[in-house]
Amino acid sequence: MATKIQPRVLVRASGGPRYAVALAVDALGTGLLRPFLLLYGVTVLGLSAPVAGTAMTAGVVVALGCMPAVGRWLDRGARSTVVAASMLVRVLGVALLLVTPAGHVWLFTAAALFLGVGNAVWPAAHAAVVATIAHGRERDAALAAGRVLRNAALGAGGLLATAFLAGGTGALRALAVVTGLAYLAAAALAWSVHLRAAPGAGRSPDGPAPRMPALLAANVVYVFCLNVPEIALPLVLVTQLHASPAWSAAVFVANTVLVVTLQVPVTVLLSRFSRRSVLAFGGVVLAVSYLGFLAVTSGWGAPAVAAVSVVCTLGEIIYAGSATALVTAVAPAHLLGRALARFQLSTGFGLAVSPAVITALAARGPVTLWGSLAAATLVSASAVAREGRVRRG
Repeated sequence: MATKIQPRVLVRASGGPRYAVALAVDALGTGLLRPFLLLYGVTVLGLSAPVAGTAMTAGVVVALGCMPAVGRWLDRGARSTVVAASMLVRVLGVALLLVTPAGHVWLFTAAALFLGVGNAVWPAAHAAVVATIAHGRERDAALAAGRVLRNAALGAGGLLATAFLAGGTGALRALAVVTGLAYLAAAALAWSVHLRAAPGAGRSPDGPAPRMPALLAANVVYVFCLNVPEIALPLVLVTQLHASPAWSAAVFVANTVLVVTLQVPVTVLLSRFSRRSVLAFGGVVLAVSYLGFLAVTSGWGAPAVAAVSVVCTLGEIIYAGSATALVTAVAPAHLLGRALARFQLSTGFGLAVSPAVITALAARGPVTLWGSLAAATLVSASAVAREGRVRRG
């Protein structure tokens, strides 16, 4: 059955007003710092760009190692406490950032690790909170609404952070302080919700994690779409089409606006179909957009690339509205935490490797880049659909 869009219902299903404010404040803080963490390492700490970038990547990859423990914690009933912990650990990351002396790469790496842990833990913990409060298609809409709120706050934080750039190193340090305070306030709000779930009656929370091989493998490929507006399109627009960098910025802004305005309506509209079918369809839409990029980069120019990016964003919206919802629907209640943790692990891995893969493919030309992405995404969509048929059979 389709779910109607009712703002009050969505807020309640998403954890309530205080929890919604916590999410907005947390995302605002992340939007303030995340785009300029590399710049902080280079400008304030005097690290070289390759060294700072490597430290950030190492921090993110190592942070993913905490996800199995987070899954077990969630399966023991913890909910809002895990969300608050994901915010508090980022306070520690910001604090480390502020006390790191110039040139100390290891402390910067440790700060990136704590920030990475918080960023890795939050999606699984938040999805567990929503799955505990809401059910059925209302839960799907609530998950979509959470993404809208987070993207809007991330965008607002990024815009505010640009104002700090003109102030030099002192302004960047002030930016870090504001970010830390935002994380601290968000953690206090999230903790005040005091939401727990009762572990499955008669079922051990230490049982084996649910197997979702096709879904997890496909998710690694699907998640590349999140880095297309930030990495692939700027590479194509600036280095291949020699367009103004303003086009890259316009595509990124359009992507954010479309996600904020369409994520909930599209998720609700597609709720009449099975989540697995919608996820497979999202893969097809993404693959079509990749083939569209291949076609328009052969001389059509930046406006055509921007137009095709709308199709890519629609594919991203369909994917984001169905993937986590599918995990929460197929996972047994007493193993939901581990299922979400494994899903987030696949998401984090895809996000970690996609910049290197995209840039390596782009160096070999548009046919290799877009053809490979389209083929891999179609194979992934087929695997998702086939796994559903096997389960039903």
